[in-house]
Amino acid sequence: MNVTQMILQVLTGVGSTMMIFVLTLVFSLPLGLILAVGRINAISPVQVVIKFFISILRGTPLMLQLIVWFYGPYYLFGATLSASWRVLAVIIGFSINYAAYFAEIFRSGIQSIPSGQHEAAFILGYSKTQMFFKITFPQMVKRVLPPVTNEVITLVKDTSLAFVLAYTEMFTIAKQVAAAQTTIIPLFVAGAFYYIFNLVVAAVMSRAEKALDYFE
Repeated sequence: MNVTQMILQVLTGVGSTMMIFVLTLVFSLPLGLILAVGRINAISPVQVVIKFFISILRGTPLMLQLIVWFYGPYYLFGATLSASWRVLAVIIGFSINYAAYFAEIFRSGIQSIPSGQHEAAFILGYSKTQMFFKITFPQMVKRVLPPVTNEVITLVKDTSLAFVLAYTEMFTIAKQVAAAQTTIIPLFVAGAFYYIFNLVVAAVMSRAEKALDYFE
């Protein structure tokens, strides 16, 4: 197998890697916002539960969480572990794990908004919902973009952890090709993809940050 063939074979896993990346963001960002708002505004017992939930997710390895999500239904309910559940477990594991990190980032962004703005909005007759979406949320998004960017970049690389559930994404294919051909070239190909993809992510987030300069 020549170099071109190896590159093409490694790139067959790009679709699976992209699916994990996109679906994780689609589910984890809104869930993270819900958790952040709940931790700030919910009644005390709910805040404690959310805080404990987040601490578990941030304090244990993502690899372990993926294993729990996949094998949990079998050990708890004797459920059959199908191929479709494998994919679902990957998405659930990634989404909930990253939601915990985004929740803490969003919480810090929300609490960084001066209370005087909330008081002024209240005097002007804004409801709590209006205050959040018209005043707090836009400024929060601007302030949290840098740490969110760091998490998104980490997510790109973490997609390779799906191998623990025998889910075939790009890095898994790269390792298989490298082992079969006794060469590390496929691993460098995978590394180059992650690097280029992260350059694109960083550029997109940088443009988004500049677009939100209005909210400084």
